[in-house]
Amino acid sequence: ILGILIQNLTPLPVYLWLTLLAVFAITTIIFFIIQYSNNSAKPQNNNQTIIAYTALLCFTCLGAIRLFTFTNPAPTDIRNFITDQRQLATIRGIITTEPRINKNYQWQFAKFKHSDPASKFYLKLTEVKTTTGWAKATGTLYINVAEPILDLKPSDHIQAYCWLDKFKPPRNPGQADIAKYMAQKNVFITASIKTRDSIEILNTEHTGRFIKIKNKIKQIATQSLTANLTPEDSSLGLLQALLLGHRQNIDGVTYNAFRKTGLLHFISLSGMHLGILIAIIWWLCKTSGLMNPERAAICIIAVTVFLLVVPPRAPTFRAAIISYVFCLSFFFRRHSNPLNTLSLAAIILLLLRPTQLFQAGWQLSFASVLGILVFTDRIDLFLYEKVTNLPRIKNLKPKSFLQKFTITLCQYLLTLFSVGLAAWIASAPVLLYHFYTITPLASLWTIIAFPLVAAILILGFLKIILAMLLPTVAAILGILVMNLAALLIWLVKFLATINFSQIIIGRVTIVIVIFYYALIIFIVFTHLKRPAIKNTIRNISILAIIIFLGATKWQRTHHNNLTLTCLDVGHGQAILVQLPPNKNVLFDAGSLHNADVGNRIITPFLNYMGIGKIDYIIISHNDIDHINAIPEIVTNCNVGIIYANNVFFDKRDEWGTAKFLNDSLQKQGFKIKPLPAELNLNSHTAIKTLWPKKNAKPGKHLTDNDNSLVTLIEFEQTKIMLTSDIEKFTQKKLLELHPNLRPQILIAPHHGSTRTTDPAFIENLAPEILIHSCSRKQYQTKNRPACKKTPESFYTARDE
Repeated sequence: ILGILIQNLTPLPVYLWLTLLAVFAITTIIFFIIQYSNNSAKPQNNNQTIIAYTALLCFTCLGAIRLFTFTNPAPTDIRNFITDQRQLATIRGIITTEPRINKNYQWQFAKFKHSDPASKFYLKLTEVKTTTGWAKATGTLYINVAEPILDLKPSDHIQAYCWLDKFKPPRNPGQADIAKYMAQKNVFITASIKTRDSIEILNTEHTGRFIKIKNKIKQIATQSLTANLTPEDSSLGLLQALLLGHRQNIDGVTYNAFRKTGLLHFISLSGMHLGILIAIIWWLCKTSGLMNPERAAICIIAVTVFLLVVPPRAPTFRAAIISYVFCLSFFFRRHSNPLNTLSLAAIILLLLRPTQLFQAGWQLSFASVLGILVFTDRIDLFLYEKVTNLPRIKNLKPKSFLQKFTITLCQYLLTLFSVGLAAWIASAPVLLYHFYTITPLASLWTIIAFPLVAAILILGFLKIILAMLLPTVAAILGILVMNLAALLIWLVKFLATINFSQIIIGRVTIVIVIFYYALIIFIVFTHLKRPAIKNTIRNISILAIIIFLGATKWQRTHHNNLTLTCLDVGHGQAILVQLPPNKNVLFDAGSLHNADVGNRIITPFLNYMGIGKIDYIIISHNDIDHINAIPEIVTNCNVGIIYANNVFFDKRDEWGTAKFLNDSLQKQGFKIKPLPAELNLNSHTAIKTLWPKKNAKPGKHLTDNDNSLVTLIEFEQTKIMLTSDIEKFTQKKLLELHPNLRPQILIAPHHGSTRTTDPAFIENLAPEILIHSCSRKQYQTKNRPACKKTPESFYTARDE
């Protein structure tokens, strides 16, 4: 890990690392020989220390060399020949992953998307067509086909006609950095394919026996779980996540509830899931009369089958390696050391892909397990001593079965709480750094939810195992496990409603994370002659961290000035206005071409800024590019009131979008209210409705755009005018109704479209700043308004 970090921060040539490796290796061998060449009964401690540190330096060099070899492109790598502009290409390669259809289960407006769900998979490149014929090429491509694909499978050798492009960096703060994430997987180029007709299957002979067996096992496991279960039930999506690792079928509300409560690790396959499976198999083998080596051999086979079924993720591989070591210990008659086993798992995974070290999933997985190993016994002993030292419990001598059962249950819950708290202590900074949140009650919620999760896993794995042997018993288990899953969903959703389940802090620097872990190391491993000094340092440091996080939260949520943020959502609009002291107003939230901007852009931005509450959402009109992210905003954020103009409530809803939004929000307990003519937020801030006029009804001659809401924000001496999608007719009417209106900032009508914008409208308003919420294509093809005096213009597709 140290070598990977050094090479990532300050890249050095590989020959330097190889030279250092040779020097340190020779030094280690020399001192090792010196240490054991003499036959003295007493070893030389100085030599042992030197051997340990030179060996450490050898592994440091190995980590740096592995990162260099992993990230350094070969001469034939495709990224060497791709510019920053899209390039049309014909490629050949072998499919390496199962094509996945992106159905956007967590996006409620997905049904209104004008195109079919896209299919995505990885392709190992073999050739690319050039002007002189086919040339050898290497590298991995991320393929995006703009329609569902059902006939392709891993190991198929295909030829495709596509556009090649580099991944783009994020355009909004907090938005996922896909380019960085893909680079960590050594994937730098994406290929866009319009239709399935652009893909030709050259042959399927590459599909080896191993791949066929893997696909068959995966198919059998999926069918065994889903047999006799209702596909439309939301509980099935949770079962597939808990037992098979397929999280894409979980609905957005359920997924967000697990995230808010800090229980997301339950639906991410890890050691707990595999441990329960191994425990079931071990018990079945023991019941059958098998000895320990035979049980271990069967468990090794079961772990291998498990890896073939579930998606390849770091927590799963970590758990599998630990399980392998545990089972092998029975063959060699050795006790497995948990810390050594965890370290071995880390070494193996980082040898396979060293850039995993920088991924949140890898960090959370190993940090939580390391925390459990290091802190659980300490916490459990501390709490046990505190609890048993209470006068009533200290003198209690259990006599009846009920008293003994109660004491045993309390001890079990205490241990479970200690495990959850230990994992939380170790992983909380990673969660805060990557996702900007803290879940302080996660340990308590773990105690409440774990019995249900354990029961679902036990019954679910038994259903899969017994599906072919005892189908009737498996069907009964299916009914039980579905009801338990429904109960778990209800419970987690209820816990998510508690205010302190999640605290959004916002973006923090890596310095506070390093300081936190340094404090943990100091508390656990440092021993001072005067314990009072250590306790003082510990308490002051903890207080400093709390004060820092509290001050960061306060600074992010309380303002003295107005802050206007126009997010880049492509062709659409999402404008956040932050007002003093701590009011947040969101004007529209939607996009025409970008999918699920609520979960992918707007919510991450709010979390990045530490904003946990939106006081008002104001809807301009029912066009989909202004509203299709609102359900996800309501799901992920604490929302106060949702407003819309009177026209929005008219029964003439041509596209059905207003009704769908209203029905969706009502399921979450929200009702859209009519926006008052003037919304006074405080003594010096007001939001006024300029159009449509009060009690206006849509006229036959007016389009939905011309009926859209126009608002004016007045903050002290500043005026900000938001014009939504109004066209020339309404622009003319506004000038007649408000001839002296002079806003300093103007949000351009209809995303700045020159076809529907009257230059006289902008000239008469004479804003100092003009903001266009538009896509890149709109910006590139847009003709600038022919105004005599052009205000300073900003474009969400260009400016940051």
